[in-house]
Amino acid sequence: MKRIFEIDPWKVVTHKFNKDDKRLQESMTAIGNDYMGMRGNFEEGYSGDSLQGTYLAGVWFPDKTRVGWWKNGYPEYFGKSINAPSFIGIGITINGEKLDLAKVKFSDFNLSLDMHQGLLSRSFVYEGKDVKVKFEFERFLHISLKQAALIQVKATVLEGHVKIDFDSTLDGTIINEDSNYDEHFWMPIDEDSKAKTIQVETKSNPYKVPQFTVLLKESLRHNGEKLDGEVTTDKAKLGEKLSVELDQGQSYDLEKDVIVVTSRDVEAVDQKQNANELMDKLQSKSFDENLADHTAVWQKRWEKSDVVIAGDDAAQQGIRFNILQLFMTYYGEDKRLNVGPKGFTGEKYGGATYWDTEAYIVPMYLCVTNPNVTRALLQYRHDQLPGAFHNAKQQGLNGALFPMVTFNGIECHNEWEITFEEIHRNADIPFAIYQYTNYTGDESYVKNEGMDVLVNTARFWADRVHFSKWRNKYVMHGVTGPNEYENNVNNNWFTSTMARWLLQYTLERLPKATKEAQERLHVTDEEKAKWQDIVDKMYLGEDKKLGIFLQQDDFLDKDIRPASSIPAEERPINQHWSWDKILRSPFIKQADVLQGIYFLNDRYTKEQKEKNFDFYEPLTVHESSLSPCIHSILAAELGKKKKAVELYERTARLDLDNYNNDTVDGLHITSMSGSWLAIVQGFAGMRYDHDQLKFNPFVPDNWDHYSFKINYRDRLIEVYVDHEETKITLLKGDDLEVLVEGKKLDLKEGKTECLKD
Repeated sequence: MKRIFEIDPWKVVTHKFNKDDKRLQESMTAIGNDYMGMRGNFEEGYSGDSLQGTYLAGVWFPDKTRVGWWKNGYPEYFGKSINAPSFIGIGITINGEKLDLAKVKFSDFNLSLDMHQGLLSRSFVYEGKDVKVKFEFERFLHISLKQAALIQVKATVLEGHVKIDFDSTLDGTIINEDSNYDEHFWMPIDEDSKAKTIQVETKSNPYKVPQFTVLLKESLRHNGEKLDGEVTTDKAKLGEKLSVELDQGQSYDLEKDVIVVTSRDVEAVDQKQNANELMDKLQSKSFDENLADHTAVWQKRWEKSDVVIAGDDAAQQGIRFNILQLFMTYYGEDKRLNVGPKGFTGEKYGGATYWDTEAYIVPMYLCVTNPNVTRALLQYRHDQLPGAFHNAKQQGLNGALFPMVTFNGIECHNEWEITFEEIHRNADIPFAIYQYTNYTGDESYVKNEGMDVLVNTARFWADRVHFSKWRNKYVMHGVTGPNEYENNVNNNWFTSTMARWLLQYTLERLPKATKEAQERLHVTDEEKAKWQDIVDKMYLGEDKKLGIFLQQDDFLDKDIRPASSIPAEERPINQHWSWDKILRSPFIKQADVLQGIYFLNDRYTKEQKEKNFDFYEPLTVHESSLSPCIHSILAAELGKKKKAVELYERTARLDLDNYNNDTVDGLHITSMSGSWLAIVQGFAGMRYDHDQLKFNPFVPDNWDHYSFKINYRDRLIEVYVDHEETKITLLKGDDLEVLVEGKKLDLKEGKTECLKD
């Protein structure tokens, strides 16, 4: 655990600059607008250790898979969201000395991410020979004019006389830090000094993945008036220089406006004209006016989604930081996009889509955004069914296999034990259809497009299992569960349980499908009989003496001991132990059996939940960001309040406190919903099964109270909980009956119902 930012309910702020923590700061001050995003790099440049990172949504490259031993079925390429051309550069020289915080003397450092609107601010005082200059930077990515980035720097002379040279740059020569052999993905097309643009294109590839063309345009302003400096160009680069001289007490502000256009939306030949039009629109308003428009959109988002916590500012900061980063990454406004595990904050995981979206993002977004946002996530997978058919065929199997990692539906991950053994995602992804239908009450998707997903994943599972004559059961060999610290195991309980659920749910929904869907899919009686036989005879390991579900065959043969037995200096084990030692250990990376109990919560008794939690939680090292929230929710349900709060704190401040010592790589975006789920499904005990919305709340001892809002079936509901009472207010919508601690409350619009403890 390492905390480098101060506690503040609405800001991520520090007044210290530690060079050793530069990458950590960059991750935590990343910003985005679900069209593009970037790490918290310094505009003036930085020569010390840093990861320069700018990323464009949906822009990626199929990098050739490199493995020591090729196996049939391997993906041909590893997809990665490539580091995009950088446009934040504003080099600064003061009386001939280059401003570089790795080298110059400075004081009064301040770095702040304002969570009200995703505004990144920074200031410090440069101390040169006989001069002192205060520099103030502000930067945001426009939430409603998504192709626009606005940067403002203000220089105020505190002592002496200075000449300041500014060098604004657009740089298309950036390479990924994880490139093979310093490989360049961007090729120059055009540099236009008059239009102040550069245009680049991803290099060609042999995999039929379209090339992407990106155009960047800049324009400088001072006091709202356009400036024309000295413009120079090189291949894929543009620089614009200007100078000012200032005396003590004088200030100068420089605004840099940038437009970024990609071929996802605008053909290469039309990009320059489109950028001109967008720049005119941007510059029809001042920096402050654009910021006000941007902030107004954020205010509306916060009105729906804010979680208010009184009594614990660290918890408050954590949940708001996570909501901010989630919404800066994805808000459902482009159905072609999804949520990458690192969002726009780093190169790790390649910026692709994982099963995290359906398992963790969907349950939250159902409650805090318009249902169309979640519907877009469902449609994203449906649109990629052709790729899922390809993936299954690569393995010699029927049906559709959704990828572990993807941009276009084609599997593009290159670790065999993950790519083709961690197949539980082929039930987790369809599970989102169940969640959407169950929560919204809208059956239109599951009856038509959703049935395509259910039937074709069912066909995969029916082919992937095999019948064991010895057990007289269907079994599943050679899989990896969510707990990736065990690979290539047999009869992983979670995988088999979710496969069985998928087949059962598909059989239940088939008779209710539209006529068109039934004709399109043509599920035979023979298929249905086979699916039902698997449902009836699926082997699910269990130890009745312990009262637990077996994580997989032979799990109890391990040296079962708690994670607390691991020496502190060896944690996290994934950074200290060999992979062989990890695989042989009993330690669990993330919820596995407990993940299944969380998903299918209403199917298990309290006794089953308690025995499995008490057995598996002590073995879990939580070295996946996806783990703590599931344990927190179940702990809350079981009345283990101290454990629930402990694990909430871990998931809420996973990055802010760098729990797993890996935030330098980027933030854990898709697990950030876990902090919201831990409060709403955990502390407030919200469930919505069987068309009944219910709550069973408690308040952590060190909190005074908390409140949140949810959208539920065209209603807006506010929930307030303190140590003495629970208040439920129907802010908007038709009357609704809810259960609170098993007692019925009849909600009416504009009225608050109260239940005292």
